[in-house]
Amino acid sequence: MTVACEMGKRKRKVEGKEQDFNGISKKLATTSNSTEKISTKILDANTVQIITGSYERVLHGITATITPATFEGPGASLAIIFEDAFLFNAHSSAIRCLAISPPSISSDPSQPPKVILASGSTDERINLYHISASPPSVQGKPSLKPTLTANNINENPKNRELGSLLHHSSSISALYFPTRAKLLSAAEDNTIAVVRTRDWTVLSNIKIPIPKALGRPSGDTAPPGGSPAGVNDFAVHPSMKLMVSVGKGEKCMRLWNLVTGKKAGVLNFGKEILQGVGEGRWGNGEGRKVEWDSKGKEFAIGFERGVVVFGMDSKPKCRILPSPLTKIHQVRYVTIAPEDKIFVDVLALSTEDGRIIFYSTTVGLDSVPDGKGSKVPIPKCRALGQLGGKIAGLPVRVKDFEFLHLPAREGSPG
Repeated sequence: MTVACEMGKRKRKVEGKEQDFNGISKKLATTSNSTEKISTKILDANTVQIITGSYERVLHGITATITPATFEGPGASLAIIFEDAFLFNAHSSAIRCLAISPPSISSDPSQPPKVILASGSTDERINLYHISASPPSVQGKPSLKPTLTANNINENPKNRELGSLLHHSSSISALYFPTRAKLLSAAEDNTIAVVRTRDWTVLSNIKIPIPKALGRPSGDTAPPGGSPAGVNDFAVHPSMKLMVSVGKGEKCMRLWNLVTGKKAGVLNFGKEILQGVGEGRWGNGEGRKVEWDSKGKEFAIGFERGVVVFGMDSKPKCRILPSPLTKIHQVRYVTIAPEDKIFVDVLALSTEDGRIIFYSTTVGLDSVPDGKGSKVPIPKCRALGQLGGKIAGLPVRVKDFEFLHLPAREGSPG
């Protein structure tokens, strides 16, 4: 999916000598009040760095500068400046997952913070990069413009490649930085590895049993005589002591003790759970996504067309079936603060038809009767709203998404 964004170039006329950098007119003299207003607007802007991986084997970094005019009110104009930051030819096959570490903390204030970017692919490699977390300066240099597109290029020379990790023997399926010191990686070789980032040494390998081939569904990609195997996804509890994983060919989830690196338990998905999320007779019944909330009190397991929310006692709390029924690609929790200023977690999921739907897992739960006249014991979550979709001009699937909390501004709701 390609989204084109055409931005106009505005230049404010002020007295004295001017120079145009990156579509923003900045006066070199410091005696005019208009110059001070322009500089204040530049400093008050929020810069977000977006990193995407694609089937074309490349990592694309984009910086989006959000100006204060965007936050002035409901009728404010959307003022965002996009610039290309980097373009890495990262892998020899399609990129499947990305992970970014927490930023570094330096005692020297002149040193900008850095993050570690990890990318996993079907070529069994994990590539590592050092990415600067601060926007590059445009002072003293004009922005470059390529010949085939009108997007500005503002490359940061501090972005560099660190190397590759080759401790997996199959496609990489999930990556996660619980802290800056550790990297967790999962692959289709049925292992979850814990890597120390200081010297990139594999500290532990959690081996997941290969499931038995029982009633393989049609369209399976496993070789003849084999069975589907591999880790689909995993999620670490906020306490960093517990992990939940789901895998291919398994109608269950596995709990792991990260202190000892051993299995803590296995919970099978019963018939009641699978039927409640649309996994019929010919469905594989495997969990595809797993996510903890910010407080660690519940976690969500995403299936092909539905989601089940479990409590800390590993009992199903509620379920989600989007309407109209469609395939689910990603599941995330987002923390919001309503008018009463009490922070709550809302479950968001992306679908095949281009929607991001928000659900409440605490209020509005109801049991919907099935076709036989009895009530389904697992209540359904109440939908709060949605973004995208055909109505908003986004009919294509949303593979992944992230939420960013921008700092509150004076006069804004927060």
